[in-house]
Amino acid sequence: MNKKIIAALCALTICLSAAACGQTDSAEDAPAETTAAQSAPAPVTMTTEAVPTEPVDLSKGLTDAMYERAVVSEGNKARLAKAMKKAANGEDITVGVIGGSITQGSSATDHNNCYAELFHKYWVEKFPQSNVNFVNAGIGGTNSYLGVHRVDTQLLDSKPDAVIVEFSVNDTDKLMNKYSYDSLVRKILNCDSQPAVMLLFTTQEDGTSLWETHKEIGAAYDLPMLSYRAVVYPEVSAGTLDWKDISPDNIHPNDEGHKLIGQLVSRYLDSVYDDLDNIDDSSVAFDTPAYTADYYKEAKMLGASDITPQEISGFEQGGNSVYPELFPDNFVTEGEGYLKFETECKCLGFFYLKKVDGKGGKYDVYVDGERKGTLDADFKGGWGNYGETQQILISKDSEKHTVEIKLAEGSTNTSLTILGIMES
Repeated sequence: MNKKIIAALCALTICLSAAACGQTDSAEDAPAETTAAQSAPAPVTMTTEAVPTEPVDLSKGLTDAMYERAVVSEGNKARLAKAMKKAANGEDITVGVIGGSITQGSSATDHNNCYAELFHKYWVEKFPQSNVNFVNAGIGGTNSYLGVHRVDTQLLDSKPDAVIVEFSVNDTDKLMNKYSYDSLVRKILNCDSQPAVMLLFTTQEDGTSLWETHKEIGAAYDLPMLSYRAVVYPEVSAGTLDWKDISPDNIHPNDEGHKLIGQLVSRYLDSVYDDLDNIDDSSVAFDTPAYTADYYKEAKMLGASDITPQEISGFEQGGNSVYPELFPDNFVTEGEGYLKFETECKCLGFFYLKKVDGKGGKYDVYVDGERKGTLDADFKGGWGNYGETQQILISKDSEKHTVEIKLAEGSTNTSLTILGIMES
């Protein structure tokens, strides 16, 4: 992987939160076009005896009760055992993480205090004889839909041996994100380096999290699943833990919150390490059928230079100041832009910049002459510029399409930066 990309992934410190755009479940193979608010967080289901009653002492760290709640599934440990044995033999290994702002390390006072670095530190300290490479592919405000399109270049090209996936706060669309999360997990599992995959479920203060949807994916592939939500939410609900002690806002863990995640991950990894002699890692091939239709199996991110326009006006090829190294190849317009190109794909989406300067325009996307969606770049008065995703097409069959992007009728603002075109 390009060193600049790795450095940018590790250094990016934009604190972004996911916007709620949930979608209700529908038939598994029928892509839905309508959206609805995500249902209320699932209640905590615990026996009366298990309800927390003692105040949490954060200085003592993760308790046994917290850990037992948090291990949603131990999963198949073969790939983790293989990675540990490789490291124990003194071979180089690579560990990585992919997710949103929590994985990026937002609200930690120092990047060394975020759970991702604590995960890295675990391998370094446990296996001093190995050179442990680390890739942090966390980007604030992004979901698994973007993740599945960027994972190849920003994580898998480094050939990881173990990966943590964290998107349960930023994923909010119960149908589309089931598809994208499934394809993302499968992409990692199918990587040539055969990495171990661990799923981490995070939470908002009120318990909002797409962990139950993500749990379906993990169960289908017998993956280790660890829930930070199960660590803290029952305590907060019972009044034995003040959310403000583990987070400065309604989402992001502070140092204490990251420490709890790090302890949860380390304790689970220790359980694997302590049982290495009894874990059969002779067969780690992944051949489990897809849980969903695997719409994004061949997902990729295209830059401006990858597109040959049939017609173009107003747009120029350029960069951006929010992700200058991660997504440098953009279509940019400040005046009224128009773009027309042909492509062949099953699924199509756009990653574009939302801007707070009041100049962001609304652009309609037409496919084969039919309007399929709108890219609304206006975020005036918001907390900062950030990248937004918009799915335009989803299908099982690949077809040739003519795509047009034109200023929406009535839009007085005209600025738009297309950070990437997402295809599968």
